[in-house]
Amino acid sequence: VTEFIFLGLSPHPGVQRVCVVIFLLLYMAIVLGNLLIVLTVMTSRSLGSPMYFFLSYLSFVEICYSSTTAPKLISDLLAERKTISLWGCMTQLFFIHFFGGTEIFLLTVMAYDRYVAICKPLNYTTIMNRQVCAVLVGLAWVGGFVHSFAQVLVILHLPFCGPNVIDHYFCDLLPLLKLVCSDTFLFGLLIVANGGTLSVISCVVLLGSYVVILFHLRIRSSEGRRKALSTCGSHVTVVILFFGPCIFIYLRPSATLAVDKMVAVFYTVVTLLLNPFIYSLRNAEVKKAMKRLWIRTMKLDEK
Repeated sequence: VTEFIFLGLSPHPGVQRVCVVIFLLLYMAIVLGNLLIVLTVMTSRSLGSPMYFFLSYLSFVEICYSSTTAPKLISDLLAERKTISLWGCMTQLFFIHFFGGTEIFLLTVMAYDRYVAICKPLNYTTIMNRQVCAVLVGLAWVGGFVHSFAQVLVILHLPFCGPNVIDHYFCDLLPLLKLVCSDTFLFGLLIVANGGTLSVISCVVLLGSYVVILFHLRIRSSEGRRKALSTCGSHVTVVILFFGPCIFIYLRPSATLAVDKMVAVFYTVVTLLLNPFIYSLRNAEVKKAMKRLWIRTMKLDEK
């Protein structure tokens, strides 16, 4: 096998034409929304805390993550024959899990940042200094690379010698396992152990950290609790939206379901679209910084 053929989201030409417009608009919104957050954090002095430092990297990762699937999906919706080479498929698979794994680790780091800020406020600036933040972001990238490399290493050792039609719109592990010419039970367990277990453990750590945070908020004033819960609420919402579909896909035996493609659309497109709105609309400081950035941009245009 030297190439694979995608079945895509729908075989109907009319549906495909509608999907082209929808996904093109969604992809543009994802890129512009997350790029706006990156620029706002980089240009605003009021957003210099570690929380916004991590948020800017999360937005950058989400731009990269969406770019591994959306452009190919849009171009395939316009093509009569949706193909991808073997090595193109492996490359897409690597970057999907690289950026997805990096996002998981970044979300975990952001939960730790909130824990230190709320539970150890007097030592916050000492614990979460610039060097520590840079190391944590670096570890997130390394963790994403190791996770993805392990996933691709499993697939590269499998024989593809017969069918080459993938019932999906991008190269992912479970659809590829269906095309392997040998028994894949053990490899399916390895994939679950790597991807599914990573998602579950990270999700448990994240939710556990917020249980501790809620425990510590009992002694805060009502205003302090409201502000902390507003910040944490945005993060918890993003965690649930991202981890829920991932756990559904990767923490089960190596079998595909008809609903998998719709679930994949949710965590590769919809969640990435909602995140900028969740973090900006629920955060007064981000909204103020965006307003100042807009005013400065307008003044430059007038000149």
